[in-house]
Amino acid sequence: MSISDVPEKVRVLLWAKSAGRCEFDSCNEPLWRDSLTQLEMNFAEVAHIIGDRPNGPRGHPVFSQVYCNDISNLMLMCRKHHRMIDEISETYSEDVLRQMKQAHEERIEILTELKPDKTSNVLIYKGRIGDFQPKINFRDTWLAMFPEWYPASRLPIELGLSNGAFEDNEEDFWWVENKNLERQFAQKITPLLCHDGERNHYSVFAFAPQPLLIKLGSLLSDLYPAEVYQLHREPNNWEWQPGPERFDYCVYEPNTAYPLVALNLSLSATIDTSRIKATLGSQDYSEWRMTIANPNNDFLKNKAQLQLFRQEFRQLLNQIKAKHGEEAVIHIFPAVPMSIAVEIGRIRQPKADLPFVVYDQNNKIGGFVQTIVIGEIKNG
Repeated sequence: MSISDVPEKVRVLLWAKSAGRCEFDSCNEPLWRDSLTQLEMNFAEVAHIIGDRPNGPRGHPVFSQVYCNDISNLMLMCRKHHRMIDEISETYSEDVLRQMKQAHEERIEILTELKPDKTSNVLIYKGRIGDFQPKINFRDTWLAMFPEWYPASRLPIELGLSNGAFEDNEEDFWWVENKNLERQFAQKITPLLCHDGERNHYSVFAFAPQPLLIKLGSLLSDLYPAEVYQLHREPNNWEWQPGPERFDYCVYEPNTAYPLVALNLSLSATIDTSRIKATLGSQDYSEWRMTIANPNNDFLKNKAQLQLFRQEFRQLLNQIKAKHGEEAVIHIFPAVPMSIAVEIGRIRQPKADLPFVVYDQNNKIGGFVQTIVIGEIKNG
């Protein structure tokens, strides 16, 4: 049935409820534009849940006439899916189509109720990890943000070298990646810091070596309102999951108070003290350790755990400074989820906190290597 055969009042209401998109499950094709030629015209067709003819697909001897032009019985569809549901009507029953219609129209209603202050700039940062070049699907970021935020633009802000020539075991790798991140941030993010007198919000999706994630966080700091998302292994998505009702981070304080501080972050894996000692050598240092009951790479499930980390880590930085003094340097050995790595950088206050020297575990070299310094180290 052509949409022009439907009374105008019903036609306008159906377009509004469906947002002019195909209501077949997961199609969502815009019906005002051809995806190939970009030509704009009306490509919509009207599908009947109860057929408009008694002897047609899903037809009924009485209800076909009664509900022929009833909005509750109509779905906006592309030609392909309209033909499919009518030719395979035994599969696409009345109940199945009603579920599709309800799900689509409820989603449209929720989305159109969102106000401008719920827009968020999608920030994607990808960095090569060993021989692996991660990919982040823009559609997956939308699913993770909804319904708290929706993208401010059809395209994300992307940072990172997609085809970097250096490997992370090479001397120049960290310098090149660090400078590239600083430059791209200055070009793509800094100009947006305060647009039209208001601070923009950012939804951060990052998959890169942990030192670079910490650096990204330090660039964002608290100047940029942001929510940092976590890629989960199970299920494999960026959406926040139900987490444990009770969760604790444990901090262990050293007895000594040397100016050189090692911060052992054993959250996604356990870092043995001997590995840190092998890296720092014969220098005198004090080791602080932050861990959880069972370190593993998929423990971070919900935002409450991330928020708790922010609180605990802020307090930890204050404790370290109080114990070791203004001249101390924190050497960070991280085994943490990616979102926590970003938050480590965001939490640090440039004018108040001690400088960071960040290390990375490199299997090709066979241990931790010093990568990036964040902040100014006094007397050297």
